[in-house]
Amino acid sequence: MRARKKRKLKNEINVVPYIDVMLVLLIIFMVTAPLLNLGVEIELPESNARPVETQKDPVVVEVSEDGRYFLTLQGATAEEIDAEGLVAKVGAFVRQNPEVQVMVAGDRRTDYGTVYQGMVLLQEAGVSKVGLMSKPSAD
Repeated sequence: MRARKKRKLKNEINVVPYIDVMLVLLIIFMVTAPLLNLGVEIELPESNARPVETQKDPVVVEVSEDGRYFLTLQGATAEEIDAEGLVAKVGAFVRQNPEVQVMVAGDRRTDYGTVYQGMVLLQEAGVSKVGLMSKPSAD
C-alpha cells in the first residue's frame, strides 16, 4: 500500500482571466463610443434675423421632424425627453437660473402645432421668454 500524499488546498483566486476580459471590454467601449451619434438631425428654417448675443449657452429644446423632443441644457449633450420630463427638467433649471435663455429649434418639416405644443410645455415649466432658432440665409 502506498502512502498518500496530502495536497495542500490553494485558497487563491486566479484573476488573470478576469483582467483579460476587462481589457477586451475596455477596448470595445473605446472603439465604439466615438461612433455613437448622440445628436438628432434637424433642418432649421432660414432667416435674415441677427444672432442673439448671450453670455451663457442657452437651454435648447429641439423638435424633430417626427415630433420628438430633445433637451440640451447649457452645452450638455442632447437627450430625448417626453413632455412631462421636459416640463420638470426645464422648470427646475429655470428656477435655479432665472436669467437663462430658452430656445426652441423646430425642424422646418415638422408640424407647426408640434412646435407650438413644445412652447406651451415651456410656458408650463415657468419660462417667460422663448426664442426660436433658425439658420442664417444663404444671401
